[in-house]
Amino acid sequence: MTDPEKMKIAIQKVIQNLMDSVMEKVLYSDPFVKEDHHSKKPLYAALVPDEIFKGSHFERRFVTPFGNVWERLAVVAATSGLGYGVTGHRIDGLVRAERLQRIAEILNRLEHTQNGHKKVKPDWTTELKYIKEGNGEFIPVSVICDVYAEDKVNNKRFAFELKAPLPNSDQTKVSKEKLLKLYCMEPPQVDGAYYALPYNPYGTRENYSWSFPARWFDMKKDEVVLIGNDFWDKIGGTGTYNAFISAVNEIGAEYKERIYREYLGIEPPADFDSLKL
Repeated sequence: MTDPEKMKIAIQKVIQNLMDSVMEKVLYSDPFVKEDHHSKKPLYAALVPDEIFKGSHFERRFVTPFGNVWERLAVVAATSGLGYGVTGHRIDGLVRAERLQRIAEILNRLEHTQNGHKKVKPDWTTELKYIKEGNGEFIPVSVICDVYAEDKVNNKRFAFELKAPLPNSDQTKVSKEKLLKLYCMEPPQVDGAYYALPYNPYGTRENYSWSFPARWFDMKKDEVVLIGNDFWDKIGGTGTYNAFISAVNEIGAEYKERIYREYLGIEPPADFDSLKL
């Protein structure tokens, strides 16, 4: 059973380590030096206040390391909730030859027009049914999943392709191929495999409208797609998403205040902590 308090503390530790590293970089090891900015971009400096570029300097040093934090948070959630989690896990299995051919066929149909007609729309259930009807000799196949988790209580194994909330098309195609192979392995090597996004910038799943992953999945209907709270509660157990929200909101004010005072050198506005997850 998920312990929300234990989960929250573990999540906070990951985020605090990231934020402390970013603050050390922008304050000490790689600060914004306005004289250097003036020298390298005199036109920009003449037209735009330094504070704008100081903010951009911080953003670049924050966004890059944050790229892999989702996988680390997912491992924390899986370990604290289900019992075990790891990144970059390799899964070996056997897939029939005709199934591999049909996987390639499906991906090609989704990517390219057929005889002048529009590209086929994705439909996970129909596609998987068609693929699993294929036979042939067994071919050894290896899949390296972004995150692998085990439910130690119920003896279940799960694989996740975890991508940023606005993934590109190529990433999604690779993820779909991996998931199809996992679901076609005999005997099954996992009890479930999913294409997951850590949060939904569009609010509800029904409103998710980023076009690139929609070439490969029906982001609103495919059961193999998990977005936001559905993903967190799957990988960590019921209550994981709320623990994640609580963890971020509790420590957010501290780092916002530090950024205002220590980095920007200004007093925080009265409502600086009004925006929460």
